[in-house]
Amino acid sequence: MQDVDLQAIAAQVLWAAFFLSVAFGAIAQRTHFCTMGAVSDIVHMGDWTRMRMWVLAMGVAIIGFNAMVGLGWIDASKTIYATPRLLWLSSIVGGFMFGFGMVLGSGCGSKTLIRVGGGNLKSLIVFLMIGLSAYATLRGITGVLRVNTVDAAALTLSQPQDLPSLLAPVTGLSKATLAWVLGLVVGGALVGWALSKPEGRSGNAVLGGLGVGAVIVGVWWVSGVLGYVPEDPNTLEEAFVATNSQRMESLSFVAPVAYTIDWLIFFSDKSRVLTLGIVAVFGVVLGSAVVAFATRSFRWEGFRDAEDTANHLVAGILMGVGGVTALGCTVGQGLSGISTLSIGSFLALASILAGAVAGLKYQIWRLERQV
Repeated sequence: MQDVDLQAIAAQVLWAAFFLSVAFGAIAQRTHFCTMGAVSDIVHMGDWTRMRMWVLAMGVAIIGFNAMVGLGWIDASKTIYATPRLLWLSSIVGGFMFGFGMVLGSGCGSKTLIRVGGGNLKSLIVFLMIGLSAYATLRGITGVLRVNTVDAAALTLSQPQDLPSLLAPVTGLSKATLAWVLGLVVGGALVGWALSKPEGRSGNAVLGGLGVGAVIVGVWWVSGVLGYVPEDPNTLEEAFVATNSQRMESLSFVAPVAYTIDWLIFFSDKSRVLTLGIVAVFGVVLGSAVVAFATRSFRWEGFRDAEDTANHLVAGILMGVGGVTALGCTVGQGLSGISTLSIGSFLALASILAGAVAGLKYQIWRLERQV
């Protein structure tokens, strides 16, 4: 068996993921890429510009991921999103919690990191609350509650839950062929819709959509190709180096926030090592900060009053618990998960959007009561 230098591979994966995450943070800060903002713009102003930007990123991610599946480079079933076990209730409940929480917290997990890079102290508190509540939902008290309630309502499918895998036995076509077809059809339709109106073709919308979508695809390649080891010399099994899930990963910003806090607290513990998710958290903050300073938009910002503080504390809890329960956030499920064409990701994304709309309606109701 050929010698495999796992440390060298891990270093390559971590550096590549870090630089891609810096690019993500920089692009998002420059273009105001934000899912909560996209939904808010539609509800409050009827402006679809940022939604088209997000949908463009989705389309690019779907095309890129499924092209790699079609080429035989990666396999969707080796991600957390496309296992045969469909956690349908977890996706719905967790997604709704996350969507509602991101409205209270002025942005999702990725936006929280971007705002931290821009000097927002409120988002630093949200970051800590997301991390603590996410950790509790991974391994603590809310984790026990999650496993014994919503996770118990699951369907076990005969195939992995990504559409190419599900449709292959029905159509008689190979999974690779279906990945090409569905990737181009679904992804192409989303790209076409995003670019069909002038606001979707504006400079920021195109830069944000193409840039963020390309980063998602890039991290999939880093994790699934660069970091893939067919046979780990220690376990004699295949491995995806430097990932927390031991599976192929792209960007997500809920569980990785918890892992980042854990790494910082137990830094001297040699069993705590850097992973793709952890370096991505640092990369997004750095990329955002660089652009904020370069454009002179860096501003320190604190809480307005006690109600503002409470809203952001609750937001962090809802996003931490909801994000882990739904297996991801607006980036983790809304971009990385959706790119796999997973049924669970579609459910989670729909619930996140529903939760966001409900959160915005709640805020409108609160304002009307104060008048």
